[in-house]
Amino acid sequence: MPRINLLPWRAQLRAQRQKEFGLAALGALLAAGAVTLFTSWGISGAIDRQHDRNEVLKQEIATLDKQITEILGLEAQKQRLVARMEIITHLQRSRPEVVHVFDQLVRTLPDGVYLTQVKQVDKKLELHGVAQSSTRVSTFMRNIESSPWLTNPELQVVETLKSGGVGSEFTLFATQKSAEPVEEERKPKRGVRPPGAP
Repeated sequence: MPRINLLPWRAQLRAQRQKEFGLAALGALLAAGAVTLFTSWGISGAIDRQHDRNEVLKQEIATLDKQITEILGLEAQKQRLVARMEIITHLQRSRPEVVHVFDQLVRTLPDGVYLTQVKQVDKKLELHGVAQSSTRVSTFMRNIESSPWLTNPELQVVETLKSGGVGSEFTLFATQKSAEPVEEERKPKRGVRPPGAP
């Protein structure tokens, strides 16, 4: 029976398989490298795009912060303007009151009394004057109490004149009434007819 030597064929098959395995391993390595490279590029591109978005967001946030600051400034300016308007409105409303106060000071001042200084802070009046006698100061205080625009007379100081003249210097405090009660008194009440009405 003839003998066939298969060793060279097996060696050749083994070498071919090793070569194919090496080629397959190299192909897989190249494919893995390509996938890694493309993935890295994709991630880098996504990171760059995200950085660009972050920069845009930062710019928009800075713009919004600037607008918010401007809005807050406008709100503060608006509040200042509203406060000024309220002060102007209050001054316009109180302008007739000053006239009435001076008119009442003249009307309540009895003979033998004259004022040397009048000072007002809010509704508080400080009156400095000279009177021939303390009785005239008392009359002045009663006149203030019955005035429709002045109330709460308080005598602070009464001193005899040092120059040898007859009379005394005084300091008197009074409170100005607001205009609303006076206006309410002028309005007729509901259901009550004014005198002389048909």
